[in-house]
Amino acid sequence: MTQAIRFNPVGGPDVLHLQNIKLPAPQRGEVRLRQAAVGLNYADTYFRNGTYTISLPSGIGVEGAGVVTELGDDVDNVKVGDRVTYTGFINTLGAYASDHIVPTSVLIPLPDIIDFETAAAATMRGLTAAYLLRRLYPFKAGDTLLLHAAAGGLGLIVSQWAKLLGVEVIGAVSSDAKAELALKHGCAHVINYSHENVAQRVREITNGVGVDVVFDSVGKSTFLNSLDTLKKRGWMVCVGAASGPIPAFDPHIFAVKGSLHLTRPALADYISDPAEKKDLVSQLFALIASGRINVDIQHRYELAQAPQAHHALESRELTGSSIFVI
Repeated sequence: MTQAIRFNPVGGPDVLHLQNIKLPAPQRGEVRLRQAAVGLNYADTYFRNGTYTISLPSGIGVEGAGVVTELGDDVDNVKVGDRVTYTGFINTLGAYASDHIVPTSVLIPLPDIIDFETAAAATMRGLTAAYLLRRLYPFKAGDTLLLHAAAGGLGLIVSQWAKLLGVEVIGAVSSDAKAELALKHGCAHVINYSHENVAQRVREITNGVGVDVVFDSVGKSTFLNSLDTLKKRGWMVCVGAASGPIPAFDPHIFAVKGSLHLTRPALADYISDPAEKKDLVSQLFALIASGRINVDIQHRYELAQAPQAHHALESRELTGSSIFVI
């Protein structure tokens, strides 16, 4: 039997329950994994609360790391005993579990130098940072970036990587403790939005010019203010909506505010090509293995603590990366 978190119906964190389930054998092109660690991501809450429509009852979680224990038919790219990590969407749903069946197409070989906990904390966040910094916009030394949720798991990886590229990062956070953490991980400046106006402070820091790019994972409560931080022809990158969906707007606003660009990218579209995915993985793993990027795991949970983990996640109590340890 496998221990797994399941839910039905959708709702708040308390719909999550630990159950003993029997996994079927892996089918053609699939493997069974014995998981060592599983990622806790804000996107998981969208499955749980019904933002993403899925069939119920359902498992939850899309990212994990562990060892291959069983192969389905026509599997030739991995073998039993291989160390792997993965991230996905519907195709990997159900990761909050001791064992999980996933398609081989999502598997990423895990070097011995990177442990399972680091992999579970950094595969989705790290690959997101990789495409944001190395594919979406041609960052160069001297560019400026406003980074919302700078003390979160993604934020800490982005700020370290951006600093390596010579990018000046302005981190937006909600507390002094988070500000200290963001500065420690590469932000050149921090803005505590609980008592500072983000747009005003960005203009002060940049001598009135504004930033080249904004990475905004907050959404509804920050969107318009973020536009006011950009320089002419700057890039507004919406990478999440932790505060809720962005309200409808008139696109003319981008002309008024300086011929701005807007994009809402998704990781899946940047790792769908195997060669591109391999390149981004190589860059990420090299930086982690060399110690140039530190994956800061601030919170570890047992599977049975999934409701508590989601409560903490949605209350914005958490900093750094959070994982489930199996």
